[in-house]
Amino acid sequence: MRVGLIGLPEGGKTTLFNALTRSTAAVHSYGAHSDEVNLGAVEVPDRRFDVAVELCRPKKRVPALLEVTDGGARVAVGDRGAKFGADFFAGVRNMDALLIVLRAFTSPSLPEPDGGINPRRDLERLIEELILADLVVVEARLERLDKSRLAKRLTAADAAEMHVLQGLHAHLAEGKPIRTLEIAEEDAKCLRSFAFVSGKPLIVVTNISEDDLAGACPHLPAVTQYADAHGIASMALCAKVEADVAQMSPDEESEFLEALGIAEPARDRVIREAYQAVGYISFLTVGEDEVRAWTLRRGSTALAAAASIHTDIARTFIRAEVMAFGRFEEAGGWDAAKAAGHMHLEGKEYVVQDGEIVHIRNSKG
Repeated sequence: MRVGLIGLPEGGKTTLFNALTRSTAAVHSYGAHSDEVNLGAVEVPDRRFDVAVELCRPKKRVPALLEVTDGGARVAVGDRGAKFGADFFAGVRNMDALLIVLRAFTSPSLPEPDGGINPRRDLERLIEELILADLVVVEARLERLDKSRLAKRLTAADAAEMHVLQGLHAHLAEGKPIRTLEIAEEDAKCLRSFAFVSGKPLIVVTNISEDDLAGACPHLPAVTQYADAHGIASMALCAKVEADVAQMSPDEESEFLEALGIAEPARDRVIREAYQAVGYISFLTVGEDEVRAWTLRRGSTALAAAASIHTDIARTFIRAEVMAFGRFEEAGGWDAAKAAGHMHLEGKEYVVQDGEIVHIRNSKG
């Protein structure tokens, strides 16, 4: 899964990137411009995967990964504050979800933005920019389609696309993001190439100061209220603290966070919210050679699971060998659980459940 960090300048995006990926990317000083894009990946924490590795002792372990991009959405800082380009989301259009980082902290080294610290205002502005970015794309495409119509070169597929885009245009023009519009599956197929940013799942992170970790941040209720009202996942954290502890050993990190009253590191919370927002689950394949965690959309079939492993496996699909993780753990491994009758065979339409172990039988072995 791929997540792109977006937000206004000086909100702490790169600091949060370091916290999520245990990186040490340079945090630029106020007003400094950089074209650098930070890319990183973090293992998805999953106790089931860890248990499977312990039981199987495979030659290779392949956990699921969350890929994180920082710097793909650029906002310049000028004399009059933040300036958005014609398409400042260009670098995150291929992300599965967007993580909006909001500034709710003061700092002696960073001037406050015009109008003071106001994360809810910033959130509303960023969502408006998401909508406007898509509106520009839709209008440009409709203009080209209309020229084809006037020249009598409009195909049936073009006409269908034009009809769908006209509906999107009306929705966006009302200031509503695409993610709040119900789109038929058939219509959605012709829109996938556009990678609309306002259609992506959002996770809002309010970046608070260390002093506010006890829950006293005055800006937080307004952000939470807005996010809840619009069906957006949200959380609060101190990116600076999280980035510092991310450089520690796991044991030191746990002790330090516990002392601060933080139950779990930011990356674990962000990953969980990202999976929930996008609608992803994990399934496992296990064996002596390899234990691997695979990411799959919730509600997907065994055939889709096979395709995520390899398209040839999906094409030659025969049956899926499925086992509940709990049975696998109780028996102490795949073979023992299978011998006890806990493995069941399923066809292409079987809906894979979160955490299940799935092995695909196919005609190529």
